[in-house]
Amino acid sequence: MDFNDYQGSALITAIYPNRGVNFTYPALGLAGEAGEVADKLKKVIRDHGGVLTDPVRDAVAKELGDVLWYVAVLAAEIDYDLNTIAQANLNKLASRQERGVISGSGDNR
Repeated sequence: MDFNDYQGSALITAIYPNRGVNFTYPALGLAGEAGEVADKLKKVIRDHGGVLTDPVRDAVAKELGDVLWYVAVLAAEIDYDLNTIAQANLNKLASRQERGVISGSGDNR
């Protein structure tokens, strides 16, 4: 499966108010799901000395799936396909690496 195949399948299940003109809903969902990923990993540090168990790995993977769904839907809301976004991101990172600025900060480096 490639990113665009995933995005097309994800959009079949995208049911929310004003779909197609509502980037707020998937943006908020993305933030919430990313927070759930962070929260699960935070509890690994707090409760398990940083040791990641298979059940927690599985739970994090499920949350990452939710993150991916929201990324796919949000991308569609702003009229982008995931293949384009993924390739642009890899190009940006390769350029930063070539110029020796991959570890800096700021969007336009």
